Amino acid sequence: MTVLDEHRRPGPEADSGPQVRLREFLRRTLADELPSRTVTAAEPLTPARRREWARDVLCGAMAAHSEAELQAGRVLLSPGAEEQLVETVLDEVFGLGGLQPLLADPKVETINVNRFDRVFVQYADGSRAQVAPVAVSNDELTDLVRTLAARASSEERRFDRGSPALNLQLPGGERLFAVLGLTADGVTACSIRRHGFLTTSLAELRRRGTLDVGLERFLRALVRARKNILITGGAGFGKTTLLRAMAAEMDPLERIVTVEDAFELGLGLDHELHADVTALQAREANVEGVGAISQAELVRWGLRMSPDRVIVGEIRGPEVIPMCNAMSQGNDGSMATLHASSSKIAFTRLASYAAQGAERLSLEATALLVASSVHFVVHLAKAADRTTRVVSSIREVVDADGGTVVSNEVYRPGPDLRARPVAGALRADTLDDLVDAGFDPGLLAAPEGWWAR
Repeated sequence: MTVLDEHRRPGPEADSGPQVRLREFLRRTLADELPSRTVTAAEPLTPARRREWARDVLCGAMAAHSEAELQAGRVLLSPGAEEQLVETVLDEVFGLGGLQPLLADPKVETINVNRFDRVFVQYADGSRAQVAPVAVSNDELTDLVRTLAARASSEERRFDRGSPALNLQLPGGERLFAVLGLTADGVTACSIRRHGFLTTSLAELRRRGTLDVGLERFLRALVRARKNILITGGAGFGKTTLLRAMAAEMDPLERIVTVEDAFELGLGLDHELHADVTALQAREANVEGVGAISQAELVRWGLRMSPDRVIVGEIRGPEVIPMCNAMSQGNDGSMATLHASSSKIAFTRLASYAAQGAERLSLEATALLVASSVHFVVHLAKAADRTTRVVSSIREVVDADGGTVVSNEVYRPGPDLRARPVAGALRADTLDDLVDAGFDPGLLAAPEGWWAR
């Protein structure tokens, strides 16, 4: 495995016993002295100012320590090592500890910590590498996760043997999932996923190679024609990014209710794009085992909030039934994402999730519900180069036949897995709707698509 030098800073893995003790000394000094700093009206206490004060305290403590070491005849740390130690303590107190350098790197997309000293990252270009440890021990990694949980919410977030799984959003919007004591060697492990494009557009996705010009205009017309859309693909294939880009085509004054297991969409952050948004997030049970709110319940509640469109960040279970009800009861133009390996298998996934609901729908009833609610399935895959995320397939839902959802593949993957239009596959009445929304049907006439144009 390749270990990147840029992330091998003198950190936890290089700590000897004296350096560990020095870190603890610096942390105690900071805890003792920082609260005594006074705030004036002329100098408000911003996060940047608080960190600057902390640096002053640590530099003073480091200078005093070095003087004592020099008088005792011991070897001093190099200036670079001293500075790095100060940065490490600042990251522990104000940042994300050993994770901070990785999260500060915009090229890092995914961080997988199999244990404190076995850390792997995936970059935005698809490459992977092993990097430096993020803690000196399993206990330190566990404490770091608990600290992050305490900062993430005002609600109690346990992370112990009784609650060994933790799902939370970091300050920068990244998603962290951690487990304690469930791995083969019984250590803490975690994964962090970053959404690199919190705001994007279909035009930007075309420039990045996810779409061609025909797909860009086709998807834009689907949104403007208020078609209900399911976006599918594997983990990390860009489903949420595509959903954001398609949502950017909505009228900014449309009333949108979003439902998520954990906040990731961020549709209400840009008020010029989406002025009227209520974002709802599912909630886990508290330490007494009560207070849980599921996505399924939130979808039902969201329908009482007068939405023009309902958006579910990711369908994971029985919320599929209220979501389909929302799509078929007048909230046209609603969208959701779903993990699926192909556009066709999405219907099987929906049926399996529907079976988990309290309604216990039969396969036939589920197929009818899906066929009456979902208009299109847009599938994302990785192109033949295994790094570029592309729209690979689009299916139009036609009807239900027994327990089967009948669909036409109107865009089909080519040899490089990029979607190409299928001549004559789109129903005439649907094409009329898209033309009314501004779509040029001539864009469907190129059998190889418009990828090279």
